[in-house]
Amino acid sequence: MIDTHVHVVPPGLPGVGELGLSPAGGAAEVAARLRQEMAVAGVTTALAMGAWNAGPDDPLGIRETLALARAVPGLSAIGVADPLRTDADHLRRAEEVLAAGQVKALKAYLGYLHYPPDHAGYRPYYELAARFKVPVVFHTGDTYSPAAKVRFAHPLPVDDVAVDHPDVRFVLAHAGNPWLTDAAEVVYKNVNVWADLSGLVVGDAASFAAEERQELLHEAAEGLRRAFRYAERPNRFVFGSDWPLAPLTAYRDFIRSAIPEVYHTLVFEENARLLFRL
Repeated sequence: MIDTHVHVVPPGLPGVGELGLSPAGGAAEVAARLRQEMAVAGVTTALAMGAWNAGPDDPLGIRETLALARAVPGLSAIGVADPLRTDADHLRRAEEVLAAGQVKALKAYLGYLHYPPDHAGYRPYYELAARFKVPVVFHTGDTYSPAAKVRFAHPLPVDDVAVDHPDVRFVLAHAGNPWLTDAAEVVYKNVNVWADLSGLVVGDAASFAAEERQELLHEAAEGLRRAFRYAERPNRFVFGSDWPLAPLTAYRDFIRSAIPEVYHTLVFEENARLLFRL
């Protein structure tokens, strides 16, 4: 099974915090926790988001992720596209990282950064993504920060860049939640758009089993089922958990309950393998 959306380092975004990723045991503890959860859940490959604004010597914010990945077999990095860092030197160094094959995708933190997907600052990254054949993952939907502006994270504007950049594969992280049907429309219309299913519900393992949360989980699953049917593209959805905001096993079971079993192999492995060229 492939998890296309985890975090192993604090994302460094305004108002987000550390997501519990700076424990007393440091990176070694994070790695041990993730290894254990991957083994129990049957996850063999995971893609981890990098850190925003990591400094000039780390143009895509992946240095800490790559260091931790040495202790977690199957873990790879996704770099951060910063629309405010478009000078020639920065883009040259970002290109070197891509040329070295150190990232599986680029991530644009819509909403957390107050720029739409068609902002001029993102265009050089789309060009790099096309050249190196890596997807661009957009944060879409609700955010984890009071400093974010959610209008920039609505999935519909991704339609514009999907049309303008047909040679780039785009991913709607979190399937645009709570705008699941809008995200499904963008997937339905554009053959170069996918959706990941991460972070639709968050909480610890106990919260996924708690009686008082079952109605919420049921409603979230129903919303996903409707969007999945509407899109009519089962080959354009990929599993992601948003770990550590959701536990791997409980979240895997939640997505299994929402997606028809006939599509489980596609959603949990095959679609991601093709999309990210794994």
